[in-house]
Amino acid sequence: MAKKSVALVLSGCGVYDGTEVHEASAIMVHLSRAGAEVTIFAPDVEMMHVVNHCEGKPVADKRNVMQESARIARGDVTDLAKLDVSAFDALIIPGGFGVAKNLSDWATKGKEYSITPQIDKVIKGFHKANKPIGLCCISPVLAAKAIPGCELTVGHDTECKMWPYAQVAQSMAELGCKHVNKNVGEVHVDSKNKLVTTSAFMCNAPIHEIFDGLSLMVADVLKLA
Repeated sequence: MAKKSVALVLSGCGVYDGTEVHEASAIMVHLSRAGAEVTIFAPDVEMMHVVNHCEGKPVADKRNVMQESARIARGDVTDLAKLDVSAFDALIIPGGFGVAKNLSDWATKGKEYSITPQIDKVIKGFHKANKPIGLCCISPVLAAKAIPGCELTVGHDTECKMWPYAQVAQSMAELGCKHVNKNVGEVHVDSKNKLVTTSAFMCNAPIHEIFDGLSLMVADVLKLA
């Protein structure tokens, strides 16, 4: 069986202003174990802002999304503008506030948000080619814009200590998507749109449970590829 080729799109490095590092690392481990060939992409643009992760507060630094993503990619990262959908079997985008700040403006506009033209083109390209897309944590908000009416999960839609971001699920439904409540160790598969989503760090769960949920997402993406 031929190896599956997966495009992994990052949005920086660090939960508060880029890609959630644990999610990206877990996805890369699961893809490696499955024998997939992975190419990492990121937009060559300035970050919305840089956050001091010790304090959770913005600082005056200016940094580049692609250069920061290279920290996770161990230097091997390609400009998102060069992503050729025809060269890949699947697309995966981890979460982290970089999705909400560098791939969209969800962080500042909420459900009145838009996604960047570049990421919109990539997602729509994979969707039009009938190729699977895996999204976790906050990144399903990208599909809500690029694939209107899709089915997805960001966890649960009732806020509690375990699910502090439940309002995102409510917003997805308000935007016309079908949100499906799922636990952290589960995924939702929208078979029609070949879209696989899981909550990851939208849930206050132990990190091994998030790791296991991402394993299911990767497995289902590869099954659809």
